[in-house]
Amino acid sequence: MQQPPAQSPPVSESPVSQIEAVNVEISVVLGRSVLPMSQLLRMGRGAVIPLDASESDEVWILANNYPVARGEIEIREDRIAITVTRAADVYDFMAGAA
Repeated sequence: MQQPPAQSPPVSESPVSQIEAVNVEISVVLGRSVLPMSQLLRMGRGAVIPLDASESDEVWILANNYPVARGEIEIREDRIAITVTRAADVYDFMAGAA
């Protein structure tokens, strides 16, 4: 008795549309700071946390908390934008490099 040829399951979506359905969270890290917990607990509304970055430093661009690029901050009309300048070096990010 012959068996019918195996059929692959129907594909409802093309691979491209499946990729487009993936959500990626993008974050931008402006700088870092180390504070004692006691100081953090005393902070209230309007508190200022100094960062280890200056106005001209590149920012880190993260995709799902993974460093993917470096960039520069731009002000366009009334919005803040980031221009990608180069690929990220994961080892620099882990070491806390600015």
